[in-house]
Amino acid sequence: MSATEPPQQPALKLALNQRTTKRWTVAEAVDGCVRHGLEAVGLWREEVAEQGLAASVKLVREAGLRVSSLCRGGFLTASALGGANAARAARAALDDNRRAIDEAAELGAACLVMVVGGLPGIVPGERPTAFSHDLPAARAAVAEALDALAPYAGERGVKLALEPLHPMYCADRAVLSTLAQAVDLALSYPEEQVGVVVDTFHVWWDPQVFEQIARAGRRIASYQVCDHLHPLPADVLLGRGMMGDGVIDFAPITRAVLDAGYTGDVEVEIFNADVWAADPDEVVATMKERYRSVVTP
Repeated sequence: MSATEPPQQPALKLALNQRTTKRWTVAEAVDGCVRHGLEAVGLWREEVAEQGLAASVKLVREAGLRVSSLCRGGFLTASALGGANAARAARAALDDNRRAIDEAAELGAACLVMVVGGLPGIVPGERPTAFSHDLPAARAAVAEALDALAPYAGERGVKLALEPLHPMYCADRAVLSTLAQAVDLALSYPEEQVGVVVDTFHVWWDPQVFEQIARAGRRIASYQVCDHLHPLPADVLLGRGMMGDGVIDFAPITRAVLDAGYTGDVEVEIFNADVWAADPDEVVATMKERYRSVVTP
């Protein structure tokens, strides 16, 4: 390499998040990854439970695949509501997250994605009745729960990956809305225990995104990509589109993630009714082409 040539960045590695091909079971997703030449798959706990944890572990190991992530843990804000019922719900959430950590350890997942939860008492997709308006208390509850979960994860070799979600999901899914908030929280714990997710759908709009990606550095535990569709559908959860179909400029974000030192998989995670209705093999073929033409710098 001549003195005028820029240093070469590490090669990107493409992974299929199982939710992108929602109709596929774990076995079908593993088979699809192998047939399409992918080396990693991001799994979801519900589908792993349906396949069976031991069977899922056997499938990915025999196929020689990495598990780029396990989705998901989190929903840790119940204690902020107060009262005996809230305390029971908080204990149940901790127990469920410990099970999720154990599952991630068995699968050898690169991280357990943590969607930390919204305002306590609000259930995604349901009209709220009794809930807390205290957003700072909800965020404090997340930190309190991580104090218990981070050491447990560290003992099992699992990294918790805090995922900030777009602010439109703050009420019902994640009181962490910016990468800065996620990094601030992650820095309270050892690097091997707690990191962050950079998901293009959730962070593309943030004027501080490049500064915060650099700040996150080795704390970046997962890089997830999909596009942000405009206009959004009535169910905004399904506004995650195929890369190139929306408004996101991917190359600068990908370059920033690489410059921050990330060497893991680039996981395509799409929630979209049209994508889910399409032939999964065609979806993966399109995903591979868009990854090369749209996502890579």
